[in-house]
Amino acid sequence: MSYHINVIKLLFSTDDHLFRIGKAEKIHKLWKATGLLVLLSILIYCWMAYLGIGSNYISTNATEMNALTYEQSKFWFLVGRALFSVLFAMLVLFIPSLLFYLLTDIPFKKLMIMQQVVLFVLLIERLLWVPLATVNGLDWYVSPLSLGIIASYITDKSWIIFFFGAITLFQFWIIGFQVKYLTTLSQAIRKVWIWVNVIFLHVIYWVITALLAFIDTYILSGWFG
Repeated sequence: MSYHINVIKLLFSTDDHLFRIGKAEKIHKLWKATGLLVLLSILIYCWMAYLGIGSNYISTNATEMNALTYEQSKFWFLVGRALFSVLFAMLVLFIPSLLFYLLTDIPFKKLMIMQQVVLFVLLIERLLWVPLATVNGLDWYVSPLSLGIIASYITDKSWIIFFFGAITLFQFWIIGFQVKYLTTLSQAIRKVWIWVNVIFLHVIYWVITALLAFIDTYILSGWFG
């Protein structure tokens, strides 16, 4: 049996597609779907950079730069975000796939399909950041879809707000989806250990996200200051 990848159909008809993936002996369009998702990631991050999302340091110091320096800063910020989008997509697609390949008996290509859905959902989340930033003036870490907005009322420590800001409704959905996917396709590991490993992986992701956000201002000030 062959399976032709369609991320959107898998997203909305999960049970049917999981059955077909489990039975599939050959996967079609894996690398085409991967390439399209990486391209989509680049387009979304470049669009956000073009709108100035995440470029607070450059904007607040614009009066101290001449016109040429300011335009160069915006250009290199755009390039940096494009490179980050590729790295982000690759990490989401390959690192969890490799880890779960080592922990379960699921073929690597089938795990890649799972992570393609995860990346697609994460990119949808980033699209929602755009109106929140441009219309409401909210940064991603105080999104009403995250726990960061609650943390901001409890503490003013930025790294704590960043950490809880990375925990969103989308993340909870992804955790549930990954557990369902892995438990459906794997017989080599108990469900409780799948839950433990999936949650542990996400905690690491939240910590890294908070760390990167915490040092982002220092990186920008070093490049554009």
